[in-house]
Amino acid sequence: MDFMLSSYTDVGLRKKTNQDSLLLETADSAFGKIAFGVVCDGMGGFAKGELASSTLIKGFKEWFDNRFVNLVAEGFSEAGLRRDWNQIINTQNDLIQNYGRKNGIRLGTTLSGILIYKGKYYIVNVGDSRIYHILPNEIRQITKDHTYIQREIDAGRMTKEEALVSNQRSVLLQCVGASEDIYPDYFSGLVTGNEIFLLCCDGFVHLITEAEFLQYLNPNLLVNENAMTEYSKYLVDLNKYRNELDNITVGLIKTC
Repeated sequence: MDFMLSSYTDVGLRKKTNQDSLLLETADSAFGKIAFGVVCDGMGGFAKGELASSTLIKGFKEWFDNRFVNLVAEGFSEAGLRRDWNQIINTQNDLIQNYGRKNGIRLGTTLSGILIYKGKYYIVNVGDSRIYHILPNEIRQITKDHTYIQREIDAGRMTKEEALVSNQRSVLLQCVGASEDIYPDYFSGLVTGNEIFLLCCDGFVHLITEAEFLQYLNPNLLVNENAMTEYSKYLVDLNKYRNELDNITVGLIKTC
């Protein structure tokens, strides 16, 4: 299996800095090609959200570039992967918290990450960045937001329509750096080929429907990396036209 990668980010209409961070990489192995992606949305005031998100990205990049090979050599397992990822999250959570305490500020970041290896995907999520799985005739949100409104929807105390206009839409229940304890969600599944894995921060999803994702990010339409980037840019510009004020970041992994 091979992969095509594409990314696009925009500071948006209101913020002076882009506090999102994104990593997309591939590597070769004895078992075929591997794809890895992480998206983080930082928060914490001018430049500090950017620091939180980039710090977490660096931790995952160092793992993929230098330590993932050890996991494979030991005998890859989903349990071992979760152990490694939990260690990264907890280590970076402590680093970000300690920085905040020393500087008298509070900062943190969301996390959505995916590894595609030997015909399966493995996903980790903290906060409200998202990963979608897009097939030619179907789209599915794999991750689940760790937000106040999602909790209220799950409990039947709020409808999806009410959530769209709620002034508590951005209230996170946990994020790396601002929570004492982190409880990531993990997901896994099979990879079939000719599919898109969409990684994005919440600024990309507020004003775009899943039907529009399926229309413009359809695997049959995204025939090369240039097309992937152009349609990503189109949706980012559409978000801004609809007055999305947040930073907007999208990463795409296509399986071939």
